[in-house]
Amino acid sequence: MKANSTLILNVDDNDGARYAKNRILQGAGYEVIEATNGTDALEMVKRLSPALVLLDVKLPDINGIEVCRRIKANPDSSMVLVLQTSAALTGRADKIRGLEGGADNYLAAPIEADELIANVNALLRMRQTQVQLRDSEERFRQITDNIDDVFWMFGVPDGNLVYVSPAYSDIWGGNADALRERPDVWLDAVHLDDRERVAQRWRDLHDVPHYDDEFRILGPDGRTHWVRDRLFAVRNVRGEVYRVARVTSDITTRKEMEALLRAADRNKNQFLATLAHELRNPLSPIRNAAALLSASDGGGERQARAREVITRQVDHLAHLVDDLLDVARISEGKIVLRTEEVDLGAVIQQAIETAGPLITARGHHLDVQLPEQQVWVQGDPVRLAQSVGNLLHNAAKFTPKAGELGVSVSLVGDERVQIAVRDNGIGIAEDNLPRIFGMFAQVDVPPDRAPEGLGIGLSLVSHLLELHGGRLSAQSPGIGLGSTFTVELPLLRVSAPTVSPDHCEPAEQGGSGMRVLLVDDNVDAMEMMGFLLAEMGYETCTTSDAAQIERLALQHKPQVIVLDIGLPGIDGYEVARRIKKNPALAHIRLVAHTGYGSPEDRKRAMDAGFDAHLVKPAELPDLERALQG
Repeated sequence: MKANSTLILNVDDNDGARYAKNRILQGAGYEVIEATNGTDALEMVKRLSPALVLLDVKLPDINGIEVCRRIKANPDSSMVLVLQTSAALTGRADKIRGLEGGADNYLAAPIEADELIANVNALLRMRQTQVQLRDSEERFRQITDNIDDVFWMFGVPDGNLVYVSPAYSDIWGGNADALRERPDVWLDAVHLDDRERVAQRWRDLHDVPHYDDEFRILGPDGRTHWVRDRLFAVRNVRGEVYRVARVTSDITTRKEMEALLRAADRNKNQFLATLAHELRNPLSPIRNAAALLSASDGGGERQARAREVITRQVDHLAHLVDDLLDVARISEGKIVLRTEEVDLGAVIQQAIETAGPLITARGHHLDVQLPEQQVWVQGDPVRLAQSVGNLLHNAAKFTPKAGELGVSVSLVGDERVQIAVRDNGIGIAEDNLPRIFGMFAQVDVPPDRAPEGLGIGLSLVSHLLELHGGRLSAQSPGIGLGSTFTVELPLLRVSAPTVSPDHCEPAEQGGSGMRVLLVDDNVDAMEMMGFLLAEMGYETCTTSDAAQIERLALQHKPQVIVLDIGLPGIDGYEVARRIKKNPALAHIRLVAHTGYGSPEDRKRAMDAGFDAHLVKPAELPDLERALQG
């Protein structure tokens, strides 16, 4: 038979008394079973689990008080109610002895029917409350024992531990017994930077019995973990706080994801800011070429040349804007190459122009070593320039100010070519070398690093080079000893170098005739500005070779030199200082033409000897004012 809340065991060796009690209980609707001795009573309690035992004290084998003690001592029957009865032992001391033996009540015979039923009903109501309370506690323990969070209960105001769930050992690594002996031992695991703040909350527990906080702890694995700790007040019927409930969750994964999201957001902002800067470079020749087309009635050759420049630069812009509008495609490596025969010398020059402002701003010296021959590969010129530019940018960024950078191109047999980007910067630890090409790989940076960066990352550079049939490798002797990144690509062919002589454009009739020397390694931008100034009546000479500036200035005697700051091998600031120190050239007006226009950039230009500072792409009125002074 299964347990029944209305099953009552009637134990009495007196047949008449037992019969009378059976009739009373059955008349009240209870199911009654009976036993005549203590041994049988214990066996029936074990087998049938009655709701209540009506137990006479005097039994032939085992005293009723001992039977009651055994029932209550057994965990399987401890919840069975025992109503002790006796016709002989009715004194005050007898009742006390029976109740102390574990009985839930004690009645002295003779017992009236209504009194017996009232006592049985009262005890069964109490049993129902106990069962509900036990079920509630069991549900509570099942929940708290199976959640990943730590559930705590502390007394107020003494702070003693009432309960802690098993997850305490998993998250804190502590022992619940030690926590009971010293309820604040959990504070020992809290990070030193957070411990005082958390401890103060517990000192204020009586006045502020609630909070929701996040702090760090040293977990059982020896790592720092983040937890969210929430405290709630538990009040009695008078509204007084007598306990606090606490739930602690491990939020380390969430914090790590938040850090990754913040890093991704920083990378996105860095990428967009740099890409916006890069868009300035093609804008300058486009604007000048457009102005030339609209200002000139003749000059068919110039117009044809202007249209070529506009077409090429617009294609370049479209390529960059494609990246800007599809960042997801870049991060996933879904890039389609637009391949053609590419002169590596032009790739290096474009990469130097990309990283030039940062190299200049940090005062680095850049050594460029190119072969005498033209080296050709098959690839996407924009992607190759971005890849090498990224390596140069990283070299500048991770090298303390006034560092030594180098870029060189060398042939490896008849089938491969290598581009090496060197620096004497912070270097790379040996254990970090295998992972630096992984997505989202981060390294510490010097405190004075510049915030600009292409943002495409070493992982994407490596992927781009693989698409070209090449590879990227890194070497470093160790921390503080610099590093070298080597790009290796399939060689297409080599050819004799082409000579690009310096070009001078005569002024159109009716112009001022002022002689202007233009210096810019962006040949398109320089050529279009030369055409435009010639249309406006200026006599212009152009060069992209910074080493020839002083010779050309002495030869052509310009009144103004318009000088790009980001020149390969030497920056425009150093060129300006050299010109101003040369007595034969010191009178020449110097105009800086750069993609950076912050107040610090302008001040640095003025300190170097420039007379005017223009930000690419310069407006024509601003350009003419700068020329005229």
